[in-house]
Amino acid sequence: MRIGLPKEIKDQEFRVGLTPAAVQSLCQRGHQVMVQTEAGAGSGFEDSDYKAAGATLVADAATAWGQDLVVKVKEPQPSEYGYFRPDLILFTYLHLAAERSLTEALMASGMEAIAYETVTAADGRLPLLTPMSVIAGRLSVQFGARYLERQQGGRGVLLGGLPGVAPGTVVILGGGVVGTEAAKMAVGLGARVQIVDLNVDRLAYLETLFGSRVELLYSSSAQIAASVPQADLLIGAVLVPGRKAPTLVSKALVGQMRPGSVIIDVAVDQGGCIETLRPTSHSQPTYVEQGVVHFGVPNMPGAVPWTATQALNNATLPYVLKLASQGVDALATDSGLAAGLNVSAGQIVHPAVRGCFPTWPSSLARCWRRCEQPA
Repeated sequence: MRIGLPKEIKDQEFRVGLTPAAVQSLCQRGHQVMVQTEAGAGSGFEDSDYKAAGATLVADAATAWGQDLVVKVKEPQPSEYGYFRPDLILFTYLHLAAERSLTEALMASGMEAIAYETVTAADGRLPLLTPMSVIAGRLSVQFGARYLERQQGGRGVLLGGLPGVAPGTVVILGGGVVGTEAAKMAVGLGARVQIVDLNVDRLAYLETLFGSRVELLYSSSAQIAASVPQADLLIGAVLVPGRKAPTLVSKALVGQMRPGSVIIDVAVDQGGCIETLRPTSHSQPTYVEQGVVHFGVPNMPGAVPWTATQALNNATLPYVLKLASQGVDALATDSGLAAGLNVSAGQIVHPAVRGCFPTWPSSLARCWRRCEQPA
């Protein structure tokens, strides 16, 4: 199969969909890989590394997109929609619940769009989301500590405190992978940490992991209302696969936080769970609302591309190899990979994603084609 690797164009997105080692694995199996020049530069991979691995270097994005299978990291940007076509297989993060225009473009194209974030393992895990969730969880505290600094607009709080001075308080909404990794970092810094979660079994597991170092609280409106105003750093870590996260923190509750506190919502690319938080970028990562610093960068792992690219490729490569060898037929033999299919032949096929757009016709592509016919 012919595989395309375009350079990412999202703001300060330095990750790349395939490492030279992954390209070598594909080429050794007889596949052709077209790599756009400088696609891997942000992750520390030179064009010469890809050439040595067996890739063909191409100068323009159109050629990279013109292959049978395109492997990316982040969702296509509007300037890339023109590359969509019916015979294309796209394998990348999509997060369609918060991306109406992208969903429309994918449906109109008739292509097969497979999302990393809904590929499912036999035990129900999300294996292609997990490595980036680990990184994002750890970075949320790293970024939070930075933006609590007075020069960055924060309260001037050192999360770990010091003898005679109380540590900062970190409140984490959600005890999944992101929340757990955030808690590890926050505990390591010496902060006071609370995790609020609905799943009692998960809270029990977290107790075995953290013991008394973390306050583990059952999620309710009353508990959230009690915890949020105490937070120096509030981290949203709620994920509903394929769907928009529920809003747990209202604008009024944000207004009860102390001026200079910091909010980071890791699930902002799925809509987030905090009413006042909107997507930002690495170029302009924060804004202040209700006196609180808001950080809403949806591609947080892009800040550490050398680590993130390799971690992502370790997880995605087995699936890329299957798609390269079998095309869409791979979905029939791998139910977990099939769960990644979000849009196919003009229709939203993933139930959770379809639930985000209940008023749309079953096939937007057919609807658009009818509208384009002469009267």
